[in-house]
Amino acid sequence: MLAQEQSKQIGVVAKESGVPIKTIRYYEELGLLKSSGRTEGGFRLFNSDVLERLHFIKRAQSLGLSLSEIKDFLTVHDRGELPCKHIKTKLEDKVKAIDEQIQQLFILRQQLQGLLSSWEIKYENSNPTICPIIEHD
Repeated sequence: MLAQEQSKQIGVVAKESGVPIKTIRYYEELGLLKSSGRTEGGFRLFNSDVLERLHFIKRAQSLGLSLSEIKDFLTVHDRGELPCKHIKTKLEDKVKAIDEQIQQLFILRQQLQGLLSSWEIKYENSNPTICPIIEHD
C-alpha cells in the first residue's frame, strides 16, 4: 500500500496542475502520461512525477511543439536519456519556420499597402470582375 499512498488520484492531479481531468485522460490515451493503477472506486492513480510531466507538456506546447513531438521527447526521457538535443533541433526548426512566416507576412503586408496606396473606386459595372482593384495585378 505504500505505492498507493504516494500516488495521486486524477482529481488531485487536475487540481494541483490546473489541467482538466478530460485533458489528463487524453494525454494518457496518447501515451504522454501513464497511470500507475486505479483506486477501488476506479479512479486513475498517477505517480508523483505526473505534475512535472504535465508542466513539461504545457511548457513545450507553449513553445509551439506538437503533442506528437512532445511524446517523442518523453519517450527518450523514459529510456533514461535527456531529450535536450532532440528538443534543441525541433526548436531550431520552429525558429526557421517562424522566420519564413515573417518573411511571407512582410511580403503580403507590402502587397496590401501597395494596393491600398493606389486605391481608386471605379464605378464601372460593365466589367465582369467582382472587384477590379484587387483582381488587377
